[in-house]
Amino acid sequence: MTTTDARPVALLGGAGQVLAEDEVRTFVRDALAGAGLDGRSVCVIVPDATRSCPLPLLLSAVHQALTGRVSRLTVLVALGTHAEMSAAELTTHLGGSYDVLNHEWWKPETFVELGTISAERVAEISGGLLHESVPVRLNRAVVEHDVALVVGPVFPHEVVGFSGGNKYFFPGVAGQEVIDLSHWLGALITSADIIGTPGVTPVRALINEAAALIHAEKLALSVVAQSGTNALHAVAFGDTVSSWQAAAEVSAQTHVRYLDQPVRRVVSLMPPRYQDIWTAAKGFYKVEPIVADGGEVILYAPHVTQLAAMHPEIEQIGYHCRDYFLGQWDTFRSHHWGVLAHSTHLRGAGTWSSSAGEHCRLTVTLATSIPENVVRAANLNYLDPAGFDVADYENDPDTLVLPNAGEVLHRLTTR
Repeated sequence: MTTTDARPVALLGGAGQVLAEDEVRTFVRDALAGAGLDGRSVCVIVPDATRSCPLPLLLSAVHQALTGRVSRLTVLVALGTHAEMSAAELTTHLGGSYDVLNHEWWKPETFVELGTISAERVAEISGGLLHESVPVRLNRAVVEHDVALVVGPVFPHEVVGFSGGNKYFFPGVAGQEVIDLSHWLGALITSADIIGTPGVTPVRALINEAAALIHAEKLALSVVAQSGTNALHAVAFGDTVSSWQAAAEVSAQTHVRYLDQPVRRVVSLMPPRYQDIWTAAKGFYKVEPIVADGGEVILYAPHVTQLAAMHPEIEQIGYHCRDYFLGQWDTFRSHHWGVLAHSTHLRGAGTWSSSAGEHCRLTVTLATSIPENVVRAANLNYLDPAGFDVADYENDPDTLVLPNAGEVLHRLTTR
């Protein structure tokens, strides 16, 4: 199945550039002026606060471009399965007051079922890794508008390759079934093998297949943000496939750093936008490829007090490599596959057998405010953040310290 929303893509900026706000506003105004939106209802799907993105600038530009032209304008926050944002948080996050909805993924009435992807099609897309049919449920706000306009950033991503585009629908405002299946497919491939992979990965293909069931016209303002700032390198407008492709090409040049040699240890200093390990685990995903066998990744996030605010079952399951679950599948298959996927993504590569047990390639250490007994029970190492001195690690030649970790992917050069 293929989408019918194909439009020529417009691109402003590129790798190495930093756009002025006036440039961005003019680009958004002109792009939307020619999009044929007059008299139509528009649902604007945006990220939550776990991504670097100048959302106040972008939403203001969209609002100015469409006010008085469209019949209805609704903002929908793509939480995936993240925590709900409060009214005050939304006002700050969006830069003003809009007709805005949280994606209330915990409420069954949030969703409309669009159809089903057959087991045969899933097997084809996944290269035989999965043979499961999946119902496709989506936030009804998208269905109840004529146009779905995605506004958000593109970064290297541990499940799909590069984030953005149709990923704002699935998992952004999707039902649990597609979330679980897509994330477990990514886990089977492994984060290290899929993260930062250009083009249409199997997980991206599955997401696109689900998105093709959406009857609303699907458009996107896909941006490439300067990590940790409100600046933009580029913005692309078109359908949710072509716009994403253009932005992903810039992200691949902007958000990937290469090292000639592996390092023994990485210390990822996690910024406050990551409020639990469910999100702060990106500090591991983005550096796993550069750490030598037997090495360590330390996530320093003293502001974090829990593993997963919305997924407490991770405390019972713990963090394990993919083969740990596959080797004991009858025990674990009844859990949410998205939670199992998160577990494998943070624990990284490893092996398991009934005789030898589990052996992971790397050690993962949390220097957070999560109690030591909770951390160790989850199969992770503990470091007291009160005694943490970043200067000690900065002076260690075997350690790489990364401020504002979580968005820029680190890889080894290929020789």
